[in-house]
Amino acid sequence: MMGFEFWMLALCALLLLVLGLLSFLWLDSDLTLLRAAWMGQCPEQALADKVVWITGASSGIGEELAFQLSKLGVCLVLSARRGQELERVKRRCLENGNLKEKDILVLPLDLADTSSHDIATKTVLQEFGRIDILVNNGGVAHASLVENTNMDIFKVLIEVNYLGTVSLTKCVLPHMMERNQGKIVVMKSLVGIVPRPLCSGYAASKLALRGFFDVLRTELFDYPGITLSMICPGPVHSNIFQNAFTGDFTETRLPKIPLFKMETSRCVQLILVSLANDLEDIWIANQPVLLRAYVWQYVPFRDWILQGRYGKYISKVLGITWYR
Repeated sequence: MMGFEFWMLALCALLLLVLGLLSFLWLDSDLTLLRAAWMGQCPEQALADKVVWITGASSGIGEELAFQLSKLGVCLVLSARRGQELERVKRRCLENGNLKEKDILVLPLDLADTSSHDIATKTVLQEFGRIDILVNNGGVAHASLVENTNMDIFKVLIEVNYLGTVSLTKCVLPHMMERNQGKIVVMKSLVGIVPRPLCSGYAASKLALRGFFDVLRTELFDYPGITLSMICPGPVHSNIFQNAFTGDFTETRLPKIPLFKMETSRCVQLILVSLANDLEDIWIANQPVLLRAYVWQYVPFRDWILQGRYGKYISKVLGITWYR
């Protein structure tokens, strides 16, 4: 009888494991974020009336984030290099009817021009009196093999994606430390976790952000009111890689590649949940991209073969000669 009970328990455990694995295949975010979406604070309650500064707000995730935040009644600061596109995003946000002209500040900003970041920060503080959330979303990408990539491309990626983000964060940080209140959001990428061919410089700039903000989090131990969130989206419907630099600074529109892209609106919904619940590190991606991230993180040697074949496939689609 005891043997029968043992095997029944073992069978139940096996069934639960199988069901868990099957349910995982339907997920589009990590388990921490999923739990927060089910049981945590909702964005409507946690983010209302905040002052949110978004870089890279002229398109993609930044634009959609501004649009969805405008529905929550926050005050928005929209920054990017393209002022006309920012004005378009502002008009889209005002169409919701929840915000007025005075609630949205269009503030053109070049992340590579670090000398302008302090003045920009003072402008925001003069306009709204505080900065509750800084979303470091702006950045550039490239698509080329390492051997074909001009060194100046790597420098630009570091200057914009890494140094630009660090500089703006350093300008905003003293204000948040004085209040012991604020959220700093860093839009990383699953490329910083799962290597993707043709974007070595982009991946390196995102990995540099990981090191910087991990250390910053430890230094803010005595400021519990300041939270750091690192968001790692997988492929999303945006133009960052479609308008990526090639190896010689030529900006090109790449052919469409089946990357199991997530709708930008869904990605932003999950980002808002993470902000509302002060989650530190989250992954967002459709399957099988999310599964590959887990495989790479916990069983890395099994992914090398798949990664190499994937790289050759991508290169073939783009017409790039792979290493011989």
